[in-house]
Amino acid sequence: MSRGAPAAGSSRVPPDGEHGSRGGGAAGSPGAPDRSGADQALVELYAAHWARLVRLAVLLVHDRTAAEDVVQDAFLATHARWDRLRDHDRAAAYLRQAVVNRARSELRHRGVVRRHEEREAAAPHPAAPGSDTSALDADRRAAVLDALRQLPGRQREVVVLRHYLQLSEAEVADTLGLSRGAVKSHTSRASARLRTILATYWEDQP
Repeated sequence: MSRGAPAAGSSRVPPDGEHGSRGGGAAGSPGAPDRSGADQALVELYAAHWARLVRLAVLLVHDRTAAEDVVQDAFLATHARWDRLRDHDRAAAYLRQAVVNRARSELRHRGVVRRHEEREAAAPHPAAPGSDTSALDADRRAAVLDALRQLPGRQREVVVLRHYLQLSEAEVADTLGLSRGAVKSHTSRASARLRTILATYWEDQP
């Protein structure tokens, strides 16, 4: 019986000792730490890039509410796939690409909204006294946005990324999955097209 007591005592050590603690660590380590890491990374990405990505999406889908939905979906997708991203340092580039892809999908369903926006843009807006300069600036912005809408989708994406977000040619190429030569070509064609579209507007200005 004297030998049995130590054996029974030793059998109680693993649950309360290091074997139990290891078991708990192994079960928890793949889950909570990775999830909290993704959460923290997305919080930082949100703070750094949300406004800029919404601006990008607005220029692509022409609607603020739809743009915010596009960006929100892109963040959710990035969070869901965080563990599968090969390079977390490229998360911002992945977000831009996700926004562009979702904007393309959104545009396929925004015909009615686009026509409504064009009617709204064409409607006269009475200017308040002393607001001639503001009205002129608003007219110019509306003219440029309208010209952007008339570009082919790929050219519009390149122009928005290159000139509005001020990305480098390499960053634009990476976001859209193009070569740098293709980015240059699309930029050149888009610039020529915009000059043609806007020529009439500039000529009509006093």
